[in-house]
Amino acid sequence: MPDPVPTAVVFDLGGVLVDWDPRYLYRQLFADPDEMESFLAEVTTAEWNALQDAGRPWAEAIETLAAEYPERRELIEAFHRRWREMLAGEIEGTVDVLAELRAARVRLVALSNWSAEMFPFARARFEFLEWFEGIVISGDVGVNKPDPRIFEYLVERFAIEPGAAVFVDDSAANVDAAASLGFRAIRFTEATALRAELVRFGLLRDVPAQSEQKGSV
Repeated sequence: MPDPVPTAVVFDLGGVLVDWDPRYLYRQLFADPDEMESFLAEVTTAEWNALQDAGRPWAEAIETLAAEYPERRELIEAFHRRWREMLAGEIEGTVDVLAELRAARVRLVALSNWSAEMFPFARARFEFLEWFEGIVISGDVGVNKPDPRIFEYLVERFAIEPGAAVFVDDSAANVDAAASLGFRAIRFTEATALRAELVRFGLLRDVPAQSEQKGSV
């Protein structure tokens, strides 16, 4: 007997629906790409940024790091002051898939590692964020994916049954965490593959390619 069709899809945001990358900003601030990569890998690291996603205030984050690298203070401050320049825009193909799910009246919820201080800028910029029934931001909860506690918070807050929900994320660790809690988890690579998986789960129709549709009468 086939599995029942899921009733909800839980989306990650950055890297799935929103194109965020600090390189969009720092390419403007470094003439040497290798020097930029070293700065991002050794100073404003992913681990450092994750603490803001978990609720650390940006003022504290900047001062702590600038005390360690005083000669880099201006570049460190730019990570916060010019954060909006790290947002390139929406990932259009995935937003199209989101629109299809919305039209099909599938429950849509988002779960994202994001600073609570920075998320309002994204919410103001991207209209599709209003399509979600609710959005759980790690900075508000005080814990990041893949910690099971943030998934448990999501499940309780929105009365989601993990076995009846699909979870979409570009991080393997987050996908594994969701799967271990019973979600039908998809590792996001690109929109076409995501849509195919959602068709397989019965959430979207397996329609002909756009070019074939245009050629039909």
